[in-house]
Amino acid sequence: MPADFSRIARPYRWMEYLSFGTLLESCRFYRLPDLRNARRALVFGDGDGRFLSRLLAINPDLRADVVDSSQAMLNLLAARVKKIGAEDRVTLYCIDALKFVPTGGYDLVVTHFFLDCLETAEVEALAQQMRKAVLKNAVWVVSDFAVPSNAARLPARMLICCLYLAFRLLTRLRTSKLPDHATALATAGFRRIKTERWLAGILVSELWIA
Repeated sequence: MPADFSRIARPYRWMEYLSFGTLLESCRFYRLPDLRNARRALVFGDGDGRFLSRLLAINPDLRADVVDSSQAMLNLLAARVKKIGAEDRVTLYCIDALKFVPTGGYDLVVTHFFLDCLETAEVEALAQQMRKAVLKNAVWVVSDFAVPSNAARLPARMLICCLYLAFRLLTRLRTSKLPDHATALATAGFRRIKTERWLAGILVSELWIA
């Protein structure tokens, strides 16, 4: 059965704070200054909408399509966006990302802690689809976990293994290891231009360009 994040939608924010404090938020929000000129965004799995609501607030010309397989998460996102009066600039799609058919014309793609829910082959398929749907010089923001090559390598592997186990129990997530998203995006025609790391390299924010 597919993963279902609906049951943890409401407590997810507090689960995140208890586990990592504000580090995941720092990772999500880090690229906001780079996105003030975006006009049409495709956002995959933004959860309760903390990132998108901030992006819409600083970029009043942006319109966004949001894709999430959890209706509960989309409901939270919609409520958060409504609070800032930007609901007319957002279109919600409750569908599996791999089944979503993008309309094209995007200059921004956002995946915060989303690609780690996919297998490498699924990221490859998504990247190929996105390359056809984005404009020239469109940017793709990736926030995710990583296994660094430094002394934190072993602790990182243990932490990520525990996270996958927890999400398997809570959401039925099938994925059990990080996908090779870098190779997938590069093969599809995206180029990484910026990288920032936190927690000894276990958290990473990347900016890719088409």
